[in-house]
Amino acid sequence: MSSKEANELAASKNLDLVEIAPKGKPPVCRIIDYGKFRYELAKKEKENKKKQHKVELKTIRMMSVNIDKHDIEIKSKKAREFLEEGNKVKVFLQFRGREIVHRDMGRALLESFFGFLEDIAKFDSPIMQEGFRRISMILTKK
Repeated sequence: MSSKEANELAASKNLDLVEIAPKGKPPVCRIIDYGKFRYELAKKEKENKKKQHKVELKTIRMMSVNIDKHDIEIKSKKAREFLEEGNKVKVFLQFRGREIVHRDMGRALLESFFGFLEDIAKFDSPIMQEGFRRISMILTKK
C-alpha cells in the first residue's frame, strides 16, 4: 500500500504510522499508538538492564612477605569465589620495613597465589610494581 493511503488509514483510526524496519525490502510500517510503542520499548530496555551483571574489581591484600601457606590458601579460596561470581580480582602485597629489599620473594608469593587459581583464572595484568612499597596483579576468569 502506498504511504499516502497508509497515512490516511492511520489518521482515520486515530493512530500513528510507524516505520518498524526501515532497512527491509520493502520497508515495514505499522499502524500503532506510538506512545504505547515507546513505553513498551523503554520497559524492555529497563528489563534488559536489570539482567546485566556489572564486573567489579575485588581486592585481596597480603600484609607481609612472610605469610603462611594456609593463609594463602584461605585468601585464594575467597579469590576463587569472586572469580566464579564473574568479578575481577586484584591481589596486592604491601611491603613493610626492610621487606622492600626482598621484592623477588614478593613476586614468588604472588606467583604461588596464582598457582592455586591457575585452573580458573588468567592474568588480566601481570605482576607489576605499584608505587614504592606495593606489587600487584589483576586476575580474571578464564
